[in-house]
Order: sequence, then structure tokens, then C-alpha cells
Amino acid sequence: MATNVLAKSGAISKGYNFASTWDQNARLNDEQKAAILALSNAVSERPFPINLPQENLSGKEGNLSVSTDESSFEKAGSMDAVLVNTHQFYKWYAELESSMKSEMEEKYRLYEDTLTERIQICNQVLQQVDETLNLISELQSLHQSVATKTRTLHDACDQLLVEKQRLIEFASALETRLKYFDDLENISTDFYASNMNIGNEQFLPLLKRLDDCISYVESNSQYSESSVYLVKFRQLQSRALGMIRSHVLSVLKGASSQVQAAKANASGKAVISEGVEESIIYVRFKAAASELKPILGEIEGRASRKEYSQILSECHKLYCEQRLNLIKGIVQQRVSEFAKKEPLTSLTRSGCAYLMQVCQLEHQLFDHFFPASSKDSSSFAPLMDPLCSYLYDTLRPRLIHEANLDTLCELVDILKVEVLGEQLSRRGESVVGLRPTLQRILADIHERLTFCARTHIREEIANYRPSDEDLDYPAKLERTASVPTVEESSDIYETWYRPLEKTVSCLSKLYHCLEPAVFTGLAQEAVEFCSISIQNASKSIAKKASQMDGQLFLIRHLLILREQIAPFDVEFSVTYKELDFSHLLDHLRRILRGQVSLFDWSRSTSLARTFSPRILESQIDAKKELEKSLKVTCEEFIMSITKLVVDPMLSFVAKVTAVKVALNSASQGQKSDSVLNKPLKSQAFAAPDKVSQVVQKVTMALEQELPKVMAKMKLYLQNPSTRLILFKPIKTNVVEAHIQLMSLLKSEYSAEEIQAIQMLSIQDLQSKLDSLL
Repeated sequence: MATNVLAKSGAISKGYNFASTWDQNARLNDEQKAAILALSNAVSERPFPINLPQENLSGKEGNLSVSTDESSFEKAGSMDAVLVNTHQFYKWYAELESSMKSEMEEKYRLYEDTLTERIQICNQVLQQVDETLNLISELQSLHQSVATKTRTLHDACDQLLVEKQRLIEFASALETRLKYFDDLENISTDFYASNMNIGNEQFLPLLKRLDDCISYVESNSQYSESSVYLVKFRQLQSRALGMIRSHVLSVLKGASSQVQAAKANASGKAVISEGVEESIIYVRFKAAASELKPILGEIEGRASRKEYSQILSECHKLYCEQRLNLIKGIVQQRVSEFAKKEPLTSLTRSGCAYLMQVCQLEHQLFDHFFPASSKDSSSFAPLMDPLCSYLYDTLRPRLIHEANLDTLCELVDILKVEVLGEQLSRRGESVVGLRPTLQRILADIHERLTFCARTHIREEIANYRPSDEDLDYPAKLERTASVPTVEESSDIYETWYRPLEKTVSCLSKLYHCLEPAVFTGLAQEAVEFCSISIQNASKSIAKKASQMDGQLFLIRHLLILREQIAPFDVEFSVTYKELDFSHLLDHLRRILRGQVSLFDWSRSTSLARTFSPRILESQIDAKKELEKSLKVTCEEFIMSITKLVVDPMLSFVAKVTAVKVALNSASQGQKSDSVLNKPLKSQAFAAPDKVSQVVQKVTMALEQELPKVMAKMKLYLQNPSTRLILFKPIKTNVVEAHIQLMSLLKSEYSAEEIQAIQMLSIQDLQSKLDSLL
């Protein structure tokens, strides 16, 4: 005990010493001391907890206050002892803690007793609830048993009701199915009745019922004896459709007889006008056959079935036959009258217009009886094809003998633009039946036009034999140029070569009349033959007049031909295919030599491949050939004019070049020649006076020959831009020759000699050449 007290006393003394040292080193001012004092007072007067009862507070406050008062003296007297010994403090603190713990346990014990009492009450309540739940479970099990028995009874009742309904439906369905079979006897009795005909009001309902029965039996072929009933139903249907066909035929024949009788009466009195004739043929027939409209409407409504489709097609044929018998004589007579009075173009226009009128009227009448079939031109074809054949048979012999391209092109324009393009589109479906015949006529015209165009190209262009007047160039151009006023529309073709005029005229006519593929072949052929004809004429003119005239003639006409075919939006190329058998020669030689056997079947494949011809394809483009010929001709003309003007100068430069080459070869071979070693101007051909003569010749050619050339170019080529394009390389060649000679003179001759030669300067030469344009 004393050891513990000493240890505690040592700790306290250390703490005191530390506090003293702290107090000495960090002294507090008055404000800090006042703050610590106020904090100590606030902590010493802590209030009681709010949740303690008031009676406890009063007692405790009294006790606390008493104990406080009683212990105040002890604290005051024992302060020095506490600082030395803490045993009393710990004892006092343990007693205080024990008293507070006993007070708190009392409160919890009271609360525990209350909870125990409440638990007992809850247990009693739970026991009563369990008893109640047991009673309810017994009631629920009894209710479930009763509900199960009731549900079983209801299900049995529902099952009986469903079975009853099913039996009723089965009986009804069986009755419905048997009704189709039972109707056979009733329908047969009605159809074979003596008073049954097409006009009877019961006919169409019976026919509809018969169709329903057939459809039902066909869709239920698994029924017993369904095939037997189907055969019987088919027999009745065939009888009914036969009655319809006979009725339609009799009514149509009766209507035709009435129309023919009325027509005979009208023709006996006076000449029938066109309006009266139409009234008799169409209005009277429409009124006489009006009773067919209901039955034909029923047939069209059932046309989706095979039997009705066949009877409808037969009705179409019967109708077309009767109508054809009525109007074919009239149409044939009118077409014959047109053929006697009018030329081919007017006949085509009038015949097509008349046929369109007839076709439109017939289509209206056909639409009255067959409104659903009128949109199908094939059903109307048996009537319109024979009528159109009258016009076709009239036109074809005249088309075969027609050789005039203008007439044939006009016929194409009439059919393609006026008839097929305008009138058929304007009148719509009513004249669609004419389209096959019109297209057939147009195809015949195209065929004839192609043949005549090929003949025209061969005879008038390829095999054209020019007269002296055709080759009278440049006199023809000079006569045209001497006329003060020239009408372009009439006189522009007078200066053209005839094959060129015929080629351009022919192609312009055929361009809009033929198919592009056909026109391409003809155009390629025409341009090729025209180009060859122009080249042959150019050679003849070169012999008669001059080489320059021939070249300018060729350039002029090739340019015109290229300009005239430019608007045609086609390719002037054709691919030719040929069979080539040239490789067979070597193989035949091998067979003859015995190297290969002809009967060697093991090499049949190779033999077949060997003996098969090769296909060679070659493409000819007339437009490219034309451009090539034009280019070659222009180059020849440029070189000939260049040679005409500066040939002496070019010859002199060539000689000088040859001499220099010889000098170089001699120096390399270490050989010397006294003649070659002389200066250039000491050579005989290069003396200053000889050079002066060369320059004078060129200058004279520039002043005399070149203006003549330009005059002829203006005569042949009226377009200034064309002349400029052609003259530009000539000018370049002339200037280049002068530049070469000038550089040679400057390198080999003195200034006095150059001045004596009197050569034009390059600037003066260019100005002089430009003035010629």
C-alpha cells in the first residue's frame, strides 16, 4: 500500500513539477486567467438530466446539497492531502459511481416488470387467435368441399350443352353439304322444262346455282360419289352454255338481217350518205341486239372460270363475224375508191384516217356489249385484222414499186408521226387494234426505204460518173463568185460536187426515218463512198486544172462533208465479220504428206477444231477515215505550197548541210580535199551572187505565186478561220526557211555581202505574209 502511495506521490510530484515549469515558462495574462475561471465555474454548475422525475431531482438535489455542504469543509481542509494522496479521491469516486448505478438499476427493474406483465397478456391473446383460426380452417375446408361438388355439376352441364350444340351444328353442316347434291334433281327438272329458255327470269339464277354446285363438288372431291355428281352437273352446264351460244348467234344474225334489210331499202331509194349509213350499221344493230347485254354481262362477270372464258371467246368471235359481214364490203369499197383517186401518200393518210374512224365506232359498239372485254385488243382482233388487211393489201403492191426516197420518207413521217404518234395517242384505247397493222406497214416502208437508199448510194454516189461540167473547177466557183447576189438556199449546193450533195441530202432524209442501227450502216457506207468519189474527182481535177486545184477541191469537199455529218448523233463505224479458211491449207498439206490421218478418230476434237473456220472481225469507221484523208490532204497542200515558195532556199540550205557533213567526215577520216577545205562562200553554188539569185527567186514567189495561192484558197475556202488554220503552217515553214538562211549567212558571209544579197528581215517577212490574209 505504502509502495503504491509512494509511486502515486512520485507521479504527482512529477506532474506538479511539470505544471510549475509550464506555468513559469508560459505565464497567463489576466484575460486568460479570467477565461479559465469562467470555464471552471460553468463546468462546476452542470444541470441535471431533463428526463429524470421531479421527485428524484428534489431528493437528489437535497442530498447533493447536504453532502456538498458537509463535504465542503473536508475539501477545504484536505486539499493539501489530495495533492499528496489520491486514495481518498478514488474511494469517493467508487462510492459515487455505485450509488448512481443502483439508482439507474431501479428504474430498469420497474420497466422489466411492466414488460413481463404485458407479455403474459399477449400470450393469452395469441392463444385465443389460434383457436379462432382453427375454427375458420374447418369452415373453409367444408366450403371447399361444397364448391368442388358444385363445380363438378356445372362442368357436367356445360359438357352436355356443348355436345348438344355440336350435334346441332353437325346436323346443319350435313344438311348444307347435302343440299348441293340434292339440288341436282331440282336443277335438272327446271332446265329440262319445256318453258325454260334464255329469256326466262329463272334461267340466270339457276345458272348461278349450278355454278355454285360445281364449285363445291370440285373443291370437295373426297366426298362419296362426288365425281358422278360432277359429271352430271357438267352436263347441265354444257347444255346451259350451249343454249346461251345459240341464243347469242340467233340474236346477232337477226340484228344483221335487220341492218341489211334497212340498208337495202335505203340504197334502193337514193344514194346513201355516210351519216345515214353509220346510223343504219351501228344504231340499228345496237337496238336490235340490245337484249344480249344482260346475258353477256353475266358471262363477262364469270369469265374467270374456264368454261365461261371459252363461251365468252366464242361470243366475241360470233360478234366479230357478224359485224365483219356487215362492214367489210363498205370498208373495201372505200379503200378501193381512195386507191383509184389519190397518190400513195394521200392514200396512206386517208386510208389510216378512215380505218381509225371505223375502228373507233366499232370499239364503241363492242364496248356496249362487252364492257369488261373492250380493254383487251385481242378480243377485238378478229374484226379489225381483216379490215386492216384491206388497206395493207392495197398499200403493199404500191410500196414495192415505189423507188422515190422522198415519197418513202414522207410515208414514214405520216405513219410514225401523224398516225402512230399523234392520232393513236389522242384517240386512246379505241384504236389500239390498228397498231399491229400500222407497225407492219411501217416495217415494210422501212425495208423498202433501206433497199432504195442502198441502191441510191450505190448508183448515185459510189458508181457516179462525173461529167465535164461537174469537174469544171475552179471555173464553177469563179462563176458563182462573179454573181453579185447569191441566195444561200438555192445556190449553195451548185458549187458542191454532185455525190456530196446527194450524200448529204440522202442522210438528212434518212436520219429521222430509219432506226439508228440501220441508219448507222447506211451512213457509214454513204460517207465512205462519197469520200472515195471526192478523192477520184480530185485526181481528175488535178490532171485537168492543176495539182493545187485538186488539193483545194478535196479539202473543200471533205470539210463540207465533215461539217454536214457532225449533227448526226450516230457512230459511223460498222463491224464486219468474215470466215477465214486460210489456216486449212497447211493442215491439208500435212494430210497429203501422210503426217496426219483424216480417219484418226482419237484426234476428232483437234480435227474439228482445225477444220472449223476462224471468225475475223474488222471495224471500219468512215468518220475517222474521213478525218485521216483530210489531214493527209492538208499536209500535202501545205508542203506543196511551201515548196512552191521557198524551194530554192530549201535546196540551197540542203546543199550547205551536205557540204558540212562531207567536211566533218573528211576531218574524221584525216583526209583533206582542197575543194572541200575552201570557205563556203568560195564554193560555186554558194557564191554571194548565187545566194542573191536564190533570195530573189523566193522573193518573187512571195510577191507573185503566194498571192495567187491565197486567191485560190479564198475561192475554195470561204471561211476565214479555215484559211487561217491552213495558212499558218505555210507561214511557219516560210519563216523557218528564212531564219535558217539568215543564220547561215551571218556565220559564213560578211556584212557587206549580206547587204548585197538583199534578204528580207524576219519582221518584214512576217508583216508581208500577214498582209496576204
